[in-house]
Amino acid sequence: MFEQINDYINKANKIGIAVGKTLQIDDLAGALALYLSLEKQGKNVSIASPAETLVQHSVIFGIDRVKSSFDEAAGDMTVSFPYQEGEIEKISYTLEDGFLNIIVKAGEEGLSFSEKDVVFKRSSGNPDLLFVVGTPRLSDLEKIFDPHAFKDTAVVNIDNKADNQGFGDIVLASSSFSSVSEKVADLMLSLNFPMDPDIAQNLLLGIEDATSSFQNPRTSSLAFEMAANLLKKGARRKNVEQSVRAENMPEEESSIFAPQKTPGFQEARREERRDRKNPPQDQTRNIGKPKKNPPMEWLTPKIYKGSTNI
Repeated sequence: MFEQINDYINKANKIGIAVGKTLQIDDLAGALALYLSLEKQGKNVSIASPAETLVQHSVIFGIDRVKSSFDEAAGDMTVSFPYQEGEIEKISYTLEDGFLNIIVKAGEEGLSFSEKDVVFKRSSGNPDLLFVVGTPRLSDLEKIFDPHAFKDTAVVNIDNKADNQGFGDIVLASSSFSSVSEKVADLMLSLNFPMDPDIAQNLLLGIEDATSSFQNPRTSSLAFEMAANLLKKGARRKNVEQSVRAENMPEEESSIFAPQKTPGFQEARREERRDRKNPPQDQTRNIGKPKKNPPMEWLTPKIYKGSTNI
């Protein structure tokens, strides 16, 4: 089945990758990894989704490549002239006031056609091959998929949703996959597609997001296998690194991240009662001891007596 997909890719002039209206990180990460790898192969590829990307998707490399339709990558404009040998000497062009003028210089015998014989053709922007990634139903593609316009397009369906309708010429859809990205990684590695650290990082990010960093009990053996290969390709487990830093952080630094307990009203009242029963030691040092009266001469008025007789 992978070889059949490779044949489709080699024959296609335009390749599209579509992601449905529910933009999950796993689906987008897998789709963009495939897009970037096909682009590295020199393929004419575009990626589109009917939904707008969100701030949370900014962690995915190449997220700015996702467009709202495939029409933005529409084909070339062709201008056709009837032609007879020798009647056209040369063709040139000029730029004037924002217009491109195509000049058909007549030969010695002149031109046998007129303006009404000139034909303008706009090639379709629809792809010859379409990968639909992480999307259970074609209707989830909304405006970016017109069944009539795509009637000659080969469709590859890659998904792990249980309600996937099994559409497409090639179906790689099964709920046994714990993530879409692991199946995309399997496809790319099996066909020896180009994979740099950014592409590998996207795929690992998708797998980790879908499996809750491999904590989900539904995590498949394929997910672990692909994760090992992606790490070899340069991907890094960011969540694990953050956990290691937290574990190695000095106690005084890590404590600032611990929730601080604020005493309640009852606890504050108990503290107040304890203070009254047990006052500080320096305040109780002379409690219960008899006080000594000062000498009488301390209390009588002082009269100054000089040594000189007046």
